[in-house]
Amino acid sequence: MSLNSVVESVTSRIIERSKTSRRRYLTLMERNREKGADRSRLTCGNLAHAVAASSAADKQELVFEQRPNLGIVTTYNDMLSAHEPYGRYPEQMKIFAREVGATAQVAGGAPAMCDGVTQGQEGMDLSLFSRDVIAQSTAIGLSHAMYDGVALLGICDKIVPGLLMGALRFGHLPGMLIPSGPMTSGLPNKEKVRVRQLYVQGKIGKDELMKAEMASYHSEGTCTFYGTANTNQMMAEFLGLMMPDSSFIPVDTSLRQAMTRASVHRLVEISAKGKDPRPMAEVVNEKAIVNAIVGLMATGGSTNHTIHIPAVARAAGIIVNWEDFAELSAVVPTLCKVYPSGPSDVNKFNEVGGLPTVISELSGAGLLHRDAPTISENGLDDYARRALMGNDKNVVYTPAKPSSDLEILRSAKEPFHQGGGIQLLQGNLGRGVYKSSAVADNLLTIEAPARVFQSQTAVKEAQKAGELHRDVVVVVIGQGPRGNGMPELHNLIPSLGVELDQGFKIALVTDGRLSGASGKVPAVVHVGPEAQVGGPLAKVRDGDVIRVCARSGKLEALVDEKEWAARTPTKPHRATAGTGRELFALMREAAPSAEEGASPMLFMMDRELEEIGDDVEKGTEV
Repeated sequence: MSLNSVVESVTSRIIERSKTSRRRYLTLMERNREKGADRSRLTCGNLAHAVAASSAADKQELVFEQRPNLGIVTTYNDMLSAHEPYGRYPEQMKIFAREVGATAQVAGGAPAMCDGVTQGQEGMDLSLFSRDVIAQSTAIGLSHAMYDGVALLGICDKIVPGLLMGALRFGHLPGMLIPSGPMTSGLPNKEKVRVRQLYVQGKIGKDELMKAEMASYHSEGTCTFYGTANTNQMMAEFLGLMMPDSSFIPVDTSLRQAMTRASVHRLVEISAKGKDPRPMAEVVNEKAIVNAIVGLMATGGSTNHTIHIPAVARAAGIIVNWEDFAELSAVVPTLCKVYPSGPSDVNKFNEVGGLPTVISELSGAGLLHRDAPTISENGLDDYARRALMGNDKNVVYTPAKPSSDLEILRSAKEPFHQGGGIQLLQGNLGRGVYKSSAVADNLLTIEAPARVFQSQTAVKEAQKAGELHRDVVVVVIGQGPRGNGMPELHNLIPSLGVELDQGFKIALVTDGRLSGASGKVPAVVHVGPEAQVGGPLAKVRDGDVIRVCARSGKLEALVDEKEWAARTPTKPHRATAGTGRELFALMREAAPSAEEGASPMLFMMDRELEEIGDDVEKGTEV
């Protein structure tokens, strides 16, 4: 099957748009390789410090034999269920590295906050910018110049994008993400939603709600809904930065450990001193980024990745925008219905075919760049294979099979929808992102009077007071990167879901984020320009009729043009002190838009690289 013409044209446009920034990035990575972080350039004193705590055998290999040495960047903590297993990984990985004549050291740690814990709390205002802190922490760890390959241990929310953003600035080194796997399935998702809504309605108490939540999130491992964490795994596979079919192998199984072992062995092979070097800078190219966007659309993944993919791309000198997402969404079919888009979780999705089947279907339909480089030996075709445990306790692969449950995973010829699961909506209210894969067809168009709020707490209080017991478009402003750091507003879904179930036309429009767990409530998120900088959402007044239409791609206030033009935007109030939020004031002030990746770090980096661009390209020391 030849490559789809839209996929081809979008890729060509991204290549042309990124020509200068990508060239500068690759030049800088070549400079890193020639003059930068490398063990052979360390002085005797430098090197003695770096190996002082190592075993005698490792010292011999690190100092005198110069064998491949892997740098492990870990985001372990034992509060975050998905990351708790990582406490055991470094020691295991050192053993696996020694099996193939290499060594491994923990290069550094990075913070890993749980959005599930901070939802609706002040701490959530730190969440998005924690991605930049993780990237910077990754760079600090790798700055010691001891490493020939990078193992990234991270799974959730901002953590994987942050690790990639940091590691890509050391893109002359090969790198790989190593996941730990999802927890076993707990309370069925439909039941979890039912209990949450009963609590919102005051029909059950906190004790019953707590029991349901603990039955849902009940052990170590990744949460099993297809939210941001599991979309991260999909993204990493489509980028070719993980071992094939490694995303959804359950935690603490023999196959999971075998996959970790195989990952370490392969990372040694592709390391700078290995037999098949594959630098991250070469793997993450324009074709890989397009593949990741296609994967997002086909699987109906997290809306957060309309921020994360542009940020990861920019860290590699590649510029993408929501027009690229929109054009790809128009031709990429929705193949998956995984909670919150359907009742089944990622464990069931994996059982019926998982990502190997998705990649096989998309490749067969000409929707993926099969020639995109990956860390796997035979490129993207390797990712259309199922991982199994062989008789020798090693991972073996077999070709992907068609889906065994068409209610969860379908073929590209008979998809759930002909278009992708995430859409761009735009109009006189700006541009925003809409997760259509989770919304019933009869709710794809909502037209109703607006009610404007400046916090999710105010929305929940209004719902409790019966003020939203009608057709309404809830508009929440001041939630963007410059407003309050762009926290997720997922706590709104149970409250608005109650009203939706009463038969009312309900939609949410906000310059904030919702979540990978965003569900049945029609929602336009990441709307920009944000209200804090005078964006059009700040012009909306209570009672204005708002039209949200995923069918036509429209997001508009049905207000007379002259009246609209004459309105003065409301300046949202900001509560940005307390719980450490004041430490991030500089990030809020420098943050670019969500469409640009919402990373103040990358925004400032781009400015600096533009200033020294000529020097970079001439090879002048910078």
